[in-house]
Amino acid sequence: MNEEHGSIFDGLLESGDSGQWAFGTDFEDPLAGIDTTTPDGVDPAGLAAYCLMLGDDALIMSQRLSEWCSRAPDLEEDIALANMALDLLGQARLLLARAAAADPSVVPVLPDGSPVPPEDRLAFFRDDREFRNVRLAEVPNGDFAHVVVRLLLFSAARLAVFERLRASRDQVLAAVAGKGVKELAYHRDWAGRWFLTLARGTEESHRRLLAALDALWPLRAELVASHPLERSMAGAGVGVDPASVAGEVDAVVDQVLAVSGVERPERAPLAGVGGRTGRDGMHTEALSRLLAEMQVVARAHPMGRW
Repeated sequence: MNEEHGSIFDGLLESGDSGQWAFGTDFEDPLAGIDTTTPDGVDPAGLAAYCLMLGDDALIMSQRLSEWCSRAPDLEEDIALANMALDLLGQARLLLARAAAADPSVVPVLPDGSPVPPEDRLAFFRDDREFRNVRLAEVPNGDFAHVVVRLLLFSAARLAVFERLRASRDQVLAAVAGKGVKELAYHRDWAGRWFLTLARGTEESHRRLLAALDALWPLRAELVASHPLERSMAGAGVGVDPASVAGEVDAVVDQVLAVSGVERPERAPLAGVGGRTGRDGMHTEALSRLLAEMQVVARAHPMGRW
């Protein structure tokens, strides 16, 4: 090392400026500056549970997409998948923070003095039965065709919901949806273009696409199934009943299938357990494995500051 010039790392720890770090050591409230008052006539517990549904969908789907980092067919698609994962992670953070603000009782209790913010507690310190995401988001990744099909089905449904959620009486949900529609439109279009490319590509790419579609199709119905809580929040003017956009979502997916020359699968929806699905906390074994990996560091250091 040239002592005359020293090292770029000199004083790195002594400056006290946390802004030099990639993530810093303190995060501002993600809802700072937004009115988090629960709208009149809305049950705070119901609003929190609804935000957990939307937030968990985004969080778990983000985790699955992030697993593609460094594994995509080329660098451009690798970066695209990572960016889409970050889009959904941003949505998840806001929605989980909104759930915590609406009903603090949903936030896991940690030792006194823990610096972990509410949205991180919800992400890292809940068990699988406490998550409310659809099962499509949690199943393990397959090949590249699998991620294309899953993202197409997921983003087509979520975009339709978010387009209507922009009119929510809840300012946080309206703001999240306002930004989210632009992100989700890109996700849907990216997946749609790749769906067409794989369908009309080689014999092998076509085969893999059909296999992925056949495997994931039974999970699709849950995306537009009507849950009592979603109906309740829609009636209160703060949420959207996904069943109300089912026709619109079908039209988008059917259009992609048609231009790709792929027939609509004839597969029955995956049944719930005793009528319970992901929205009720009933999940596949895959979610437990995903959470074990995603949460292990945070759970080992609940007093940690990152």
